[in-house]
Amino acid sequence: MGIMQLKPQTRKTIITYAIVIVAFIAVTVLDAVGLISNSLSGQLVPICAYVSLAVSLNLVVGVSGELSLGHAGFMSVGAFTGVVVAGWLSYLGVESDLVLFAVSAVAGAILAGIVGFLVGIPVMRLRGDYLAIVTLAFGEIIKNLLNNVYIGVDGAGLHFAMLSDSSALGMSQGVILINGAKGAVGISKVSTFALGIVVVLITVAVVLNLMHSRDGRAIMAVRDNRIAAESVGVNVTKYRLIAFTVASALAGVAGVLYAMNYSTVVPSQFDFNQSILILVYVVLGGMGNISGSIVSAAFLTVLPEVLRPINQYRMLLYAIVLILVMVVPHLSIYQRATEALRRRFSRGAAKPAVATEGGEADE
Repeated sequence: MGIMQLKPQTRKTIITYAIVIVAFIAVTVLDAVGLISNSLSGQLVPICAYVSLAVSLNLVVGVSGELSLGHAGFMSVGAFTGVVVAGWLSYLGVESDLVLFAVSAVAGAILAGIVGFLVGIPVMRLRGDYLAIVTLAFGEIIKNLLNNVYIGVDGAGLHFAMLSDSSALGMSQGVILINGAKGAVGISKVSTFALGIVVVLITVAVVLNLMHSRDGRAIMAVRDNRIAAESVGVNVTKYRLIAFTVASALAGVAGVLYAMNYSTVVPSQFDFNQSILILVYVVLGGMGNISGSIVSAAFLTVLPEVLRPINQYRMLLYAIVLILVMVVPHLSIYQRATEALRRRFSRGAAKPAVATEGGEADE
């Protein structure tokens, strides 16, 4: 049975996983033969982080139909939680990079999910522009709180302080893990491209399974017609909160992956512009289109590096590409061409003729 004969839902899922796996194999082979530059190779882990962020945000923006502008805030919660957990474990003598990343990712997901749940309780009662403004405000609040957080570790355990400086931690010896606005320094760089692909696959699996579940159908019902969903007993706030919390937890994992690829991260990296960048990936990839989010996030993250040789016009061309991606799909000639290709490839899925006793075929 060919892939075109499968159910559309199953076919889209297979194609989504295939995109990630084929990309991993292709990049690994190209890197092994030296066809990928050092600068582009250094972007592989951030690409995976942004793909995960775009897929998770699509759960809120595309599947749930709500505009969230604070996704970078949940990313930062996961990032700094992962840094603290990894630093603490390293101080205790844990040397396995896989253990450090796995424990940090789980901790980042849990704390980001809790913050997302607490933020979502008041936020998910709002709609439209009000929801977008409030999520933006919460994202900025999280960033400014992190600017005043000081965390260190010594033989007595973790030390925490706020609205002061690192001297308030009261450590004579030990390691400062988060130093307020200066961020986290001396991070264990354990993120790899392989771990990034695993994070992407887990994110895609969680989002697709939620979309295809009973809860996912309820979330999409709320998106399509809130009043009709309420009339048949769907708890609108509950299902919107589920999507928001799951997306926040996945953003926390992506934040851990992103932060543990660098030796230093600062709270200012996770500002409003970061949230808008992730939203751009979702919009250009298509609302509710998971494979589109994967492709757009990877392409738009790589594009500035590819255009670096023409540095003077790099951002101008980047802006032109964004405009073309938004405009071209709405042109009639593009729509006719894609429709012709779709009909051509769908012919193989047509049901074959069945021969009758008289030797003729029934269509």
